Amino acid sequence: MSYSKVEKSIFIPSLLLIVIATVLLVVFRESAGPMLEGMLTAITFRLDWAFEFLTIGLFLILIWLMVGRYSRVKLGGVDDKPEFSRFSWGGMLFSASMGTSIMFWSIVEPLYYYTWPPFGIEAESNAAAEYAVSYGLFHWGISAWALYALPAVVMAYSFYVIKNPSLKISAACRGVLGKHADGFLGKSIDVLVIWSMIGGLGTSLGLGVPMISAVLANLFGLEPSVGLNIIIIVVWTIIFSSSAYFGLYKGIRRLSDWNIYMALGLAIFVIIVGPTLFILSYFTNSLGIMLDHFWMMSLYTDPINQSGFPQAWTVFYWAWFAATAPFIGIFVARISKGRSIRELVFNVLLWGSVGSWVYFGVFGGYAMDLQLSDKVNLVGIQAESGDPAVIVAVLNSLPLPVLVSILFVILGFIFLATSLDSASYVIASVATKELGPETQPARWHRLMWGILLSALAISLTMTGGLNVVQTTSVLVAVPVLIMYILISVSLVKWLKQNEDKHVYVKK
Repeated sequence: MSYSKVEKSIFIPSLLLIVIATVLLVVFRESAGPMLEGMLTAITFRLDWAFEFLTIGLFLILIWLMVGRYSRVKLGGVDDKPEFSRFSWGGMLFSASMGTSIMFWSIVEPLYYYTWPPFGIEAESNAAAEYAVSYGLFHWGISAWALYALPAVVMAYSFYVIKNPSLKISAACRGVLGKHADGFLGKSIDVLVIWSMIGGLGTSLGLGVPMISAVLANLFGLEPSVGLNIIIIVVWTIIFSSSAYFGLYKGIRRLSDWNIYMALGLAIFVIIVGPTLFILSYFTNSLGIMLDHFWMMSLYTDPINQSGFPQAWTVFYWAWFAATAPFIGIFVARISKGRSIRELVFNVLLWGSVGSWVYFGVFGGYAMDLQLSDKVNLVGIQAESGDPAVIVAVLNSLPLPVLVSILFVILGFIFLATSLDSASYVIASVATKELGPETQPARWHRLMWGILLSALAISLTMTGGLNVVQTTSVLVAVPVLIMYILISVSLVKWLKQNEDKHVYVKK
């Protein structure tokens, strides 16, 4: 395996941006938070229609790619074969993109919908309970994965068919930008993409570290603290560093495989020891509600009642997922050599949606059963002690709570490590001059970004600035709206221009 040289014109500005932004966030954290929150609110209320039309539009484009004339186009040459088994491939794309977030939100999100339901439904009513899990299935289902799938197809086509020698979003925009993709405009896009990755990882950290800290504190009879959070980040960095040293084929793949086995094991355990029939029935009912109201949920902006529900949830999620989509797209593209366009789109939508639905169906259903049957007042705990305390209460309500909590912590650590591993690999790829199918970013380069991300996490944890990073990552989603248009036009243009050069996968 050979390694490529760093592209200084992207590496140095990205490094400077991250260092300067971190220092500013630490120094001006009290004033920066409210200002950025105000900007975020303005975006979600003024561009709600844009993000919702974008997501539906991408879904329709992906259906065309799956069933249209280009569906069997192979992402590679005649002799190119998939590098990973379908299980490892699916595990990597799910672990890199959802990871710790799905562990967190699958438990706490349904409770928010129960106490603040959509469509003017009365809070904590039976109707609110019916929508509690169905809205989680919607937010983490097909629409979310459509935002990830299109950049993945365009990047894979650019890298394996057009043979653009880099894993950069600017390269994927070359069909529209032409020579400008290699100039200032292209480099600005790539630096912006790196910042969106930093913000997306900040979101995972902002959710994952306090959650794991709360569970560990409960296990050992400690109080959650900044010191414990820092220890978690350090241990997590050690796990990541080991994985990054071994690279894409041994490191990330193995971590992802372990992730999926443990995640499935934990879900099956909860189904068996929990209210099995209620979980299965509730999931079936919630899936039916979501499918029945899919288009209404997708285009719901509530302009008359102005409850703010779609802006606080749906639009925020679409903006967050759009901001992190370039990172996921680049990573999924890199591991998808030899697949057809149809196979890539179908598997991203399938693995992603089904994995998310299983977690929301099982853990969301179990949490709602605890609440509805008055076994544990999770809504009260959420209001008084916050979301991490809800996670602890749910785990403590299960049989063998100590064993389950230990497994939950290990799974959280590995999910976080996989996210950092994938992020550092992609950032290093974007800041590398040229990459071929058989080359990887330099090992020191991947490790450097991982350690920098860890240092960023520790400094922001100490100053309480992780939520601000999450907000800034969503603000990046506004220019990403334009990026989606550029890469979509590029892909259609390339598909038409290269019809006689395509290799097709047999039916």
